Amino acid sequence: MSKTEDALIKEKELLSSVANKGTGAKLKTYSKLCGPGWLQSAITLGGGSLVGALGVGVIGGLNFMWVQPLAMILGIIMLSAIAYVTLSTGERPFRSINKHISPFLGWAWLGATIVANLVWVLPQFNLAFGAIATNLAPGVFPETTGSKLLISAIVLAIATTIIWSYGAGSKGVARFELLLKILVGLVVISFIGVVIVLTFAANSPLNWANVISGLMPDFGALFRPSETFLPYIDQLDPIDRDKWTADIIGRQRDNIIAAFGTTVGINMTFLLPYSMLRRKWGKEHRGLAIFDLSTGLFIPFVIATGCLVIAAASQFHGNMENNKFENSASLVEQLTEKEKSTLSSEEKSDKLEAIYIAMPSKEKANATLEMMTAKRNQFELANALKPFTGNLFSQYVFGIGVLAMAVSTIVILMLINGFAVCEMLGVPDGGVPHRVGCLIVGGIGFFGPLAWGELGPWLAIPVSVFGMTLLPIAYITFLLMMNSKSLLGDRRPEGSSLLRWNILMIIATTVATLGAGWASYGKIGWWGPGLILIFGILALLTRQKTISNTN
Repeated sequence: MSKTEDALIKEKELLSSVANKGTGAKLKTYSKLCGPGWLQSAITLGGGSLVGALGVGVIGGLNFMWVQPLAMILGIIMLSAIAYVTLSTGERPFRSINKHISPFLGWAWLGATIVANLVWVLPQFNLAFGAIATNLAPGVFPETTGSKLLISAIVLAIATTIIWSYGAGSKGVARFELLLKILVGLVVISFIGVVIVLTFAANSPLNWANVISGLMPDFGALFRPSETFLPYIDQLDPIDRDKWTADIIGRQRDNIIAAFGTTVGINMTFLLPYSMLRRKWGKEHRGLAIFDLSTGLFIPFVIATGCLVIAAASQFHGNMENNKFENSASLVEQLTEKEKSTLSSEEKSDKLEAIYIAMPSKEKANATLEMMTAKRNQFELANALKPFTGNLFSQYVFGIGVLAMAVSTIVILMLINGFAVCEMLGVPDGGVPHRVGCLIVGGIGFFGPLAWGELGPWLAIPVSVFGMTLLPIAYITFLLMMNSKSLLGDRRPEGSSLLRWNILMIIATTVATLGAGWASYGKIGWWGPGLILIFGILALLTRQKTISNTN
């Protein structure tokens, strides 16, 4: 018997020994064995979550603290479902879906995962360059093609080295997961440090009572502007008032949907079952799997994104001191072409401020709304925090957190694509096909700083909306799998247990589907919901065909 098999037997015996014991004994044992949940943290705590947190903080303030925790709870429900099915059957999910549910759904899940990997890797490399060039080593790496490719090469080399360790047996997997835990830990600790310093800073705008109240879900934000904007909207003419009301509501919806789309992506649903199978987990690990998701995924994610929302809301939401006059199009339009091209940044800002002060109240309200709703990035947030936290925390600690976010996400996107390519080719994971799949994503991401440019991080909003439209593919599939007698047999939950699973999964699937329909409608009109409906019909038709063939 090999050392790996012997360790697995001891692990299963340990889990069996606490199966009928109290919560304390289980938690003590589970905490020693968790791992795949931290991989989920490593991918979700990336550029998308950063932009999502900044977006909801700027547009919704502390009133939007509830958005990402709720999205993660719904996501964990579905991840727990695919974990239950995978650990109960021991089968690779792609093959299970094709055999028992629908080949169309299986290939759609695989294809959407690969597309998401290729799309999402670009902003991560761009984020890494920005963190190094702007926060950690300002002035060392200029905005040139050579500098960008040099940073990309270093990040790709680090990510590839970490990925290669994953293929070195059980010890390699353990080292890999340890490295990812360290990266996730750096993210969480960095952002906690920033918020702690902000909390105790003199004249800090942070109000913890508003933070706590903001955790209560407020779905009215989908239909009305945040109260912060109302005093300025009320000063406008009726036409402008309606325009700004619709515009702000639209931005709030987009940011909420983007936050949901970046919390649990479809490629995360692909990663979890394969990372568990790689560790040779079985039905004995089902309780551990849920604990792993709760501690390794939910807690780090909620803390990190919560800190980002708190920081962004305190500095930008309704905070006129940090608004830039350059972010108001109506102000900039009043500059002459000569002034736009010849004035320095400081001179231009002074000129715009003078124009703003002299404006009538209605025009000033319009310009204020333009500044308050302008998109912000992590570098502007770092600069805004500097008066309260000092240069160490606002630039270096914050920058380390952002860099760790980017690197950890790149590593996991590469890993997922390796799994997906192996499934597409029908070969075991590991070896040359897996490494080629990893390098495909890494090679494309290498050009991220060139492809996305200065506004690259903010392109994550439409990309995350696109990701939201893909999510129902996975959720509908998992719902069908949990109810499939041919797949689970006597391991399928029954009675009240099955009812609980279905209620929770239907809620999560409904929210994901409505969000996808809403997001796609906002981008391509009725074609979006129409395509989702067509997808659903094709899934049902192929499922019926699969069932008839097995009979």
